[in-house]
Amino acid sequence: MGAGATGTSPTSPLTERQEARRRRILDASARLAGRGGFDAVQMREVAESSQVALGTLYRYFPSKIHLLVATMQDQLERMHRTLRKKPPAGDTAAERVTGTLMLAFRALQREPQLADAMVRALTFADRSVSPEVDQVSRRTTMIILDAMDLGEPTPDQLAAVRVIEHTWHSALITWLSGRASIAQVRIDIETACRLIDLTTPAEPPTPDTFFRAG
Repeated sequence: MGAGATGTSPTSPLTERQEARRRRILDASARLAGRGGFDAVQMREVAESSQVALGTLYRYFPSKIHLLVATMQDQLERMHRTLRKKPPAGDTAAERVTGTLMLAFRALQREPQLADAMVRALTFADRSVSPEVDQVSRRTTMIILDAMDLGEPTPDQLAAVRVIEHTWHSALITWLSGRASIAQVRIDIETACRLIDLTTPAEPPTPDTFFRAG
């Protein structure tokens, strides 16, 4: 990576070798966080585990917060690929999005230490981490829109997606802190997802509708 390309948004595309190095770094970050949570992710240990120089690691990720937020974005990308192969079924967009987000939640639930480290980093992120946080938000939005499967979203639907995204993030925090059960998380997500159906434009009546009415 060039000297002017730091973080996860390089100014030019990564070479194959650079991408492999970045992949090792993210894998090491996830592995360390999965074993010991937020405090276990130390930049020197990440560098040693991923077999890169400490200075090189800092050129890719200027801080531990940058690294863990990028790790969350990477984990969401993996979830998204899995969900695209086998999307949850549902008669309505709200049901499909609820199913999708609960699958993603259960994936995080299987590795609570990793989930806690990533969410804490997202919470601690300041303005310097905005590009990485934006990538997490965009990926979450894409996951929700794919699950909706309604074509081009309306402004009202996009507003509903933002509320759902905020609810999902808040549900993760309350569950990780022990203040909400899995059942409560599902109720909150289902409630937020109903906004999709409320903001979906009604289909215009067909000529058959008028004939039946008459």
